[in-house]
Amino acid sequence: MSLLIEKEGILATVQDLGRESYRDLGINPGGVMDRTAARLINILLGNNESGAVLEFHFPAGTIVFEQPAIFALGGADFDARLNGMNIENWRPYFAEPGAKLRFTNKSSGNRSYLSVRDGFSIDKWLGSCSTNLVAQAGGFNGRRLRSGDRIEFREQIFAEQKLNYFISPSLIPFYRPFPTVRVVAGAEFELLSKDSYKAFSESTYIVSNQSDRMGYRLTGAPLKLTENIEILSSAVSFGTIQLLPDGNLIILMADHQTTGGYPRLGHVISLDLPLLAQLGPGDKVGFHLVSIEEAENLLLNFENEVNLLKIGCRFRTVYLS
Repeated sequence: MSLLIEKEGILATVQDLGRESYRDLGINPGGVMDRTAARLINILLGNNESGAVLEFHFPAGTIVFEQPAIFALGGADFDARLNGMNIENWRPYFAEPGAKLRFTNKSSGNRSYLSVRDGFSIDKWLGSCSTNLVAQAGGFNGRRLRSGDRIEFREQIFAEQKLNYFISPSLIPFYRPFPTVRVVAGAEFELLSKDSYKAFSESTYIVSNQSDRMGYRLTGAPLKLTENIEILSSAVSFGTIQLLPDGNLIILMADHQTTGGYPRLGHVISLDLPLLAQLGPGDKVGFHLVSIEEAENLLLNFENEVNLLKIGCRFRTVYLS
């Protein structure tokens, strides 16, 4: 009961929603870059939404299903093909033994996710299946997936099933190479000069080549504070926007450190993090300030929709079992 990495891609890892409760020890949560994509395809298959998934960058290599499986893809569109047949994101498919999954072209986004029904059999490290490449722990032996690796399924699927349902487009993030993401002000935001305050909200920033799962370095209009300050290292999180000494910005991503000493200008709201997660070098981003109350209401509305999806998918997967 396994999935074979027949041909490795540029970077494929096992991830889940990350490991919490260890930041005080300096261990970052990590996890998938696009939490919404991972959650949705797990829910679609009737899995726990925090279950392990495979995260791919393009080129993503070739996968062979050595045993029958029901699977789903989400996130970036890499023009996936199952035995040469075009397949879509956000809907379940049945793979017969020996079926090959290839990713032929990057149509949109930068990170694609694969989940299988009932999940992968992955040992947890500190309560999570996520791969921490720096610590060389978690996931598949603490490393990226390579040719010849086999990932076991938790359960076996014995027969093909009717899979004529999919996730509503209203739940899927509107991925694009130039999003405007919503931001709540950070602790040092009020220290921006008048011109920098305006530039932060009106400028276009470009994701530089010095970007990875730890953070995106942005190039754009340099920003300045009204005074030179030294701040103690303080807690940071996924989506924290920091001002570097050269006036440029960095947005912390999934593998961010637990604390930072640069001024925190803002925090991208949770609902818009998937838009950031799908950006790559050369893509652009703009910022729009919102209140904490607005951010909370947006997230609450989304979670209500997700709960409805859970109910519908749970009924289908139980009915089809």
